[in-house]
Amino acid sequence: MPDDAAARDAAEEASAFSHPPVDPDVTATYGDHPDQVIDFYTPREPDPEVPAPLVIVLHGGAWRAPYDRRHITPFADFLARRGFAVANVEYRRGATIPAQGGEGPVAGRWPDTFDDIAAALDALPALAREHLPKVDLRRTVITGHSAGGHLALWAAARHVLPADAPWRTDRPAPLRGVVALAPIADFTVAEKLNVCSGASRQLLGGGARFAERQPYADPAFLLPTGIATTLVQGRTDVIVPEAVAESYAEAAARAGEVVGLTLLEDVGHFPLIDPAADACAVVAEEIAQLAW
Repeated sequence: MPDDAAARDAAEEASAFSHPPVDPDVTATYGDHPDQVIDFYTPREPDPEVPAPLVIVLHGGAWRAPYDRRHITPFADFLARRGFAVANVEYRRGATIPAQGGEGPVAGRWPDTFDDIAAALDALPALAREHLPKVDLRRTVITGHSAGGHLALWAAARHVLPADAPWRTDRPAPLRGVVALAPIADFTVAEKLNVCSGASRQLLGGGARFAERQPYADPAFLLPTGIATTLVQGRTDVIVPEAVAESYAEAAARAGEVVGLTLLEDVGHFPLIDPAADACAVVAEEIAQLAW
């Protein structure tokens, strides 16, 4: 990575992580594991006459344990201040032991990470009705950043999973749409580019298991979904380069589906979830366009 690109990325990351975590209004569980929780944020200025749309947020961090939902709580609060009800989902990430080769914690758990996203999405309607007054579940949008963008695309594609997949549903998820932010959306391209030090390969177990499990986990294999989908991508992203999002959009087109791709000039990986960045306002508008 050129020095100027690295410096810019570091500055953007520092800005995104400079905001203090924002506590939720309530936390609910969707399972027995400590990571199987959802934080709910009510709209900060709710319209008494109009129920609020629900935005499901899935955080990134390469599916690795050190990165939990706390780092994306300022973004969740930003959306709540824009009038949305928000569900910030936690899920099991990789073990804390170093990955093979010693390159930091391993990415994800198979099948636990996928078990959790499926369970959370299945539990959310009832939990939202209980904990979010006047939420309009007919206007639910799912969003996620980086690895969370992958999980958002995957969650919206469960009805097109292989027939023997334990997470497959018999009908599309009740979503108005997906807004995936710099998503790891195509594992083949991500691996060629060594995105997050081979995180997608680790997520699927590595070796021969990568190819075996890819049809069950790679959004680029799970098309068309029939659910409105928009990708938001910074053109100067050096963490998940725009080639990954572009490849997913091309795969969708080959499958007969139009996927929106919003490319932001002079924007890297982290401004998409940084309330202080203009890019974050663009993300909120993309969500609003699908929610309303």
